[in-house]
Amino acid sequence: MDFNDAPLDPTSVANLSEQSLRLDLVDTTDRERFAAWSNVVGRGFYGARLEEKELDFVLNSSSYRRATGVWDAETSDLDPVATLSAWTTPMSVPGGTVPTWAISAVTVAPTHRRRGIARNLLQNELRTASACGVPVAALTASEATIYGRYGFAPSARVAKLTIDTRRARWSGPVAPGRVRFIELSELDTVGRELYERSRLRTPGEIALDDETWTDIVGREFGKDDKAKDVRAVLYTDAAGTPQGFATYRVKDSENDEPLTATVLYLAAATDEAYAGLWRFILELDLVRRVVADLRSTDEPVLWQVSDVRGVKVEPYDHLWLRIIDPVAALESRTYSRAGRFVLDVADALEFAEGRWLLKVNDAGAATVTRVTGDAPEDAAHVALTEVDLALVYLGGASVTSLHRAARVTEHTDGAAALLDATLHSPVAPRLSLWF
Repeated sequence: MDFNDAPLDPTSVANLSEQSLRLDLVDTTDRERFAAWSNVVGRGFYGARLEEKELDFVLNSSSYRRATGVWDAETSDLDPVATLSAWTTPMSVPGGTVPTWAISAVTVAPTHRRRGIARNLLQNELRTASACGVPVAALTASEATIYGRYGFAPSARVAKLTIDTRRARWSGPVAPGRVRFIELSELDTVGRELYERSRLRTPGEIALDDETWTDIVGREFGKDDKAKDVRAVLYTDAAGTPQGFATYRVKDSENDEPLTATVLYLAAATDEAYAGLWRFILELDLVRRVVADLRSTDEPVLWQVSDVRGVKVEPYDHLWLRIIDPVAALESRTYSRAGRFVLDVADALEFAEGRWLLKVNDAGAATVTRVTGDAPEDAAHVALTEVDLALVYLGGASVTSLHRAARVTEHTDGAAALLDATLHSPVAPRLSLWF
């Protein structure tokens, strides 16, 4: 079933209808209604009303997404009191990708809080995703206390890096390729393919659409005039093949602050390109500080500078995941060692509820089956919630730490450590954009 053709969840519709609230889809081809919905989204995030040019961009770039709203007939038949947007996208996982239900634009008007609107919006999405056979839901959260109640967990953290280039000088390898400036129009041609190659190297990344691409190259709703100060560079290897790019801004210093380069995005399809681009950024003339957000918590550049104390690392949660179908989700990734595990998963919404046998072969491939009786005696056995399963799914959290925190229960001795070793990802999970 295509996600745009899927019907709304009748339970959520009925729950809201009891309060004279209507849950419905937005016809994104209806300019007036989609414009009203989009402006309510902007209001929810304290943004300005969309100009016609901005609205044209939104209509062209994201109208394929599934737009949902809640309307109160007593206030307006046009402006919703709550919004949500969703679409399906492949998300990288260790060894592969998994179909993912991406959720965005979640707003509830302050006039309609504490009426269960957000709960029914989110549960509608999860049930619809399940009906469409999508095993994982994902979002980036502006608040950290909301989504755990629906089974989401902060599965991939990121970090903001602030680099003092006088202390942390480049000490890494000399890349054999070359870096050259390019216009954003050329980056539009080569950059998205480079992003795609780059994202597959890191668990947690999703595929781009026009709107997310515009964000990472420093534009604003397609306004080229907002990107006049954005510079782009392309790294090509010794054979002349593009292998990475970076976009950045350099702002004039104020109040005796050092001249600062802000990295908007850096994508590298090879380690060589990564080194070449970072060296270029860190050696920009007159720049004394480099700021790069949404980077990995295990960023290699930390070990490619002369003084790691010259880099301030500020980690925070970013990508939140919800496991909807544990069989499809767990079978979509590969694992670091063979093993047999029984996972007793408790899920208040029942999507992932059950006893699951995870069997990983010597090649790291898995099969998952439901166990209806006693757990096999030869399997390492743990009990956890759907939130904890999402935490460890990409290898971003330690099963051992969750066990020590009394969140994961061992039913066989040493099961947490064994599961940790199996779930381990050599590359720390990360999502490099907001959606």
